Amino acid sequence: MATPSPSDRGEHSVSPVGSPTESAPTRRHPRAADPLRRLGGVPVAVVTAVLAVATVLVATALTGAVVAPALLDPGALVRWSLPAVGALADLSAALTVGALLLATVALPVTTVPGAVRPLAEPSALRLACAAATAWAVTTVLRAVLGYADLAGRSLGDPVFGTELGSFLRDLDLGRGFLVTATVAVAVSLLAAGARTARAAGLLTVLALVGLIPAALTGHAASSGGHETAVTSLGLHLLGVSGWVGGLLALVLLRRGLGAALPVVARRYSGVAGWAFLLVATSGVINVASRLEIPADLATPYGLLVVAKAAALVLLGLAGWWHRRRTLPELAGPSTSPPITPARSRPFLRLALVEIWIMAVATGLAAALARTPPPTRQLDRVAPSPAEVVTGHPLPPRPEPMRMIDVWQPDLLWVLVTAVLAVLYLAGVVRLARRGDRWPLPRTLVWLAGLAVVGYVTCGAPAAYGRVLFSAHMVAHMTLTMVAPPLLVLGAPVTLASRALRPRRDGTRGPRELLLAAVGSPTTRVLTHPVLVAVLFAGSLVLFYYSGLFELALTTHVGHELMYAHFLLAGYLFAWVLIGIDPGPRRPAYPLRVMLLFATMAFHAFFGVSLVSGTEVLAADHFGALGRDWGRDLLADQRYGGGIAWGLGEVPTLFLVVAIVVLWARSDEREARRRDRAADRDGDAELEAYNARLAALARRHDPRAR
Repeated sequence: MATPSPSDRGEHSVSPVGSPTESAPTRRHPRAADPLRRLGGVPVAVVTAVLAVATVLVATALTGAVVAPALLDPGALVRWSLPAVGALADLSAALTVGALLLATVALPVTTVPGAVRPLAEPSALRLACAAATAWAVTTVLRAVLGYADLAGRSLGDPVFGTELGSFLRDLDLGRGFLVTATVAVAVSLLAAGARTARAAGLLTVLALVGLIPAALTGHAASSGGHETAVTSLGLHLLGVSGWVGGLLALVLLRRGLGAALPVVARRYSGVAGWAFLLVATSGVINVASRLEIPADLATPYGLLVVAKAAALVLLGLAGWWHRRRTLPELAGPSTSPPITPARSRPFLRLALVEIWIMAVATGLAAALARTPPPTRQLDRVAPSPAEVVTGHPLPPRPEPMRMIDVWQPDLLWVLVTAVLAVLYLAGVVRLARRGDRWPLPRTLVWLAGLAVVGYVTCGAPAAYGRVLFSAHMVAHMTLTMVAPPLLVLGAPVTLASRALRPRRDGTRGPRELLLAAVGSPTTRVLTHPVLVAVLFAGSLVLFYYSGLFELALTTHVGHELMYAHFLLAGYLFAWVLIGIDPGPRRPAYPLRVMLLFATMAFHAFFGVSLVSGTEVLAADHFGALGRDWGRDLLADQRYGGGIAWGLGEVPTLFLVVAIVVLWARSDEREARRRDRAADRDGDAELEAYNARLAALARRHDPRAR
């Protein structure tokens, strides 16, 4: 059923941040213009699902992944159903993310009189609700069949239900299924009642959280280079979901788009380009961590990898053809006239072929999850205790040179720092080409801040931070007090708002999303001085004197979230004190100085508590490393407390100087403003002030009476 256009409802499409916009293309009844009208949304989805299931069944049959084991056979029903259900779960998860992503960045939003925020396309939210429901159901089935396959029990076994509960409660794989199903249910329920574009964006983030457990289980969790494999798989799932799900959602929603189809297709094309790059890069890294020699490509696992790579190449060629031919033909000379079948047919036909290739690739991915990677019996040295606990060999005894030549790259932070550096420099170059000037010092401090982040997360502090509490505290203090002020003074939001082009077609791009996030109620809450102080200093007690610290040391996700928390808390603290980017109102300068000294006093108190403490934090972790050099655990912890106490002095002094400089500049700007006002009105403000003083004097002077 076609969705009424904004013009039909007396509404107009605008940018969510209030920038000048043009009206979104008027939607017309699409039935006469849809060359695929005989193949409606439901048949397209059914054919796609059938292709994915057929592919995974054929692939697993050819690789022997569904052959009955000699012992603990759960039965043919489980062996054949599990890969099929896995493919359907992956496809429904991708469609959920894709529909929400389209609603957030590619579909035109509308405003109505009295509405607080722009409204999202309702058909996309309904599609996301249905897809999330299917995701939840297939995940539950996947958990049931997965346990039956793991335990080798048939579904009719009398103790199956009891053991299934223990599996979901006690094992990481079972808890992962439970988390994913819970997220899918939450997305389904919330999408059913969502209306705004902001809600669609938040639901997109929530849906992406549901993909995390899939990256933490299976082959990635047990392969060599565990952390790299898990990170690359997570990024791979992120790219696939936005790419596959976005295109499938676009085709399923095409009948309600009408004349807006060219706009949505063009916006999706940009998302698909980034997703293709992410999928290709992460796929190569992930495969390299599992296939050690070229001969591994001839194994059943390797052949599936080759088939997936071939599908990726075909999809890349199709995307190139879209950009070169079908998108220009779809747009035509103007988007105002109705979209004729001659213009839309090439795009939709190629999109349908892409979807079905993607379905085959999804089936191959599900088959890969059921096929063990190749292993060889080689003479390998038994892993050390440190390698068993942390996944990395014990670094050498720390010496001055070790701080330079010891590295432990973290794929996530390598990509984060590299992408942020490239995007920042691209913004500077765009301004320069436009004739605008961007201060060189801001660029230098931004790059210096990223260099500090990269060194802490991938260099010696990261390597030694897993085995020494003192080294961990160096990383903590650097991420919270050294890198954030440099990044804040780089003014990335100001640069982005100037370099990014505003969208005028009713969709929300990076600029609109960034400015909406900066001005959102959530940002106002997070940047409140009291909450910033609690996040920066108060969270120290919660993190170190609870199980969170050990969880961050022993799990990959916990470790990455720890780094992110340190950096975000420090950034918000520095942003409130010395930020120059636009955003919610900051406190007055005297209050900033008070906030800084009060927070640093608490920070020093925390360091003193570590210095005087008698109980080792995360003793099970540090005690199991087999470290034969350096201080004992308690002495090293006390040394780390001294670092926490003393390392903040220089950054604090820097922040004080920065606040004073900004305070002086603010006073100078205020003085210049008053001088200009006095020149315009003959110093009317001063005259009014003097007149008021004179009136007060006459009121209290008896002689004046």
